[in-house]
Amino acid sequence: MIGFYDYTVILTYISFASSISGIFLATRGHFNWAIFCLAFSGLCDMFDGKIARTKKNRTEDEKRFGIQIDSLCDVVCFGVFPIVLCYELGMTHFYSIPILIFYGLAGVIRLGYFNVMEEKRQNETSENRKYYQGLPITSMSVALPLLFVFAPLCRGYFLIWLHLLVLAVGVLFITDFRFRKPTNKELAVLVAVVGVAVLRGLLIWKGGRTI
Repeated sequence: MIGFYDYTVILTYISFASSISGIFLATRGHFNWAIFCLAFSGLCDMFDGKIARTKKNRTEDEKRFGIQIDSLCDVVCFGVFPIVLCYELGMTHFYSIPILIFYGLAGVIRLGYFNVMEEKRQNETSENRKYYQGLPITSMSVALPLLFVFAPLCRGYFLIWLHLLVLAVGVLFITDFRFRKPTNKELAVLVAVVGVAVLRGLLIWKGGRTI
């Protein structure tokens, strides 16, 4: 079989499977489980790079494959999946569709640029990345669950905040600024925050179509 098969890409594939499942759940109106799948995909992505770097004897082809497969899966997990989820949540108006298209396109542009620059960086140094250029596309796996956490405070304006969130995140994908890569402690906090969001969804929303 073509491809590279080892433990370094397992979390990436699990993240992909979770997002595909989330897409199916979102189209059936099970938003609580869909947001769980989005958050779970994000958690997998937070640690897949750390796991990949534990294999010290990776060939150059394996490294390049890892970069490509990670970004290709990210397009689905944090590009297509959030678009479907937000559409099912109510972003169906004539002004909503351009925002969703822009979000998806900005994500693809960001990932394409990241692939080029990351391969160049790895050819120049073996040091771990300390900063990102622009907001990582995986940020939506934290931002959207957090919006759900504060949904009761929106008082009927959830869809407005949802539109603003998608637009803002899309803009930040392609904005040229330095975003510091989270430390292990900060990742632990993110995991806890997303976990609370997911738990709230599973216990309260009960799969309904309204927020």
